Amino acid sequence: QVELVESGGGSVQPGGSLTLSCQVSGLDIKSYNVRWFRGKGGAWVASTTSGGGTLYADSVKGRFTISRDNDKNTVYMQMNSLKPEDTAVYYCNKASGNMWPWGQGAQVTVSS
Repeated sequence: QVELVESGGGSVQPGGSLTLSCQVSGLDIKSYNVRWFRGKGGAWVASTTSGGGTLYADSVKGRFTISRDNDKNTVYMQMNSLKPEDTAVYYCNKASGNMWPWGQGAQVTVSS
């Protein structure tokens, strides 16, 4: 049974930073492309491929950095220069195909 646990969310002022973590259990992520999404099943914002490549939505390019540690079965997203419009619950999951069961997500609130 695959389980996803997102953590690292919080409340910050505009311009602040947060780092989200996605701990995956039940399988080895090294063969999978993994994405961060805004909202469960919502728009993806960052993607890490099994080959180590990264992709970003235009709205976060230059501000967010996705990374992965296959040994820890964990995917991260460093979020800098946060804006109020980044406020959302962030989820991680497979990039395509049948999705893994969704985790509880990480709430990010950006407000002054």
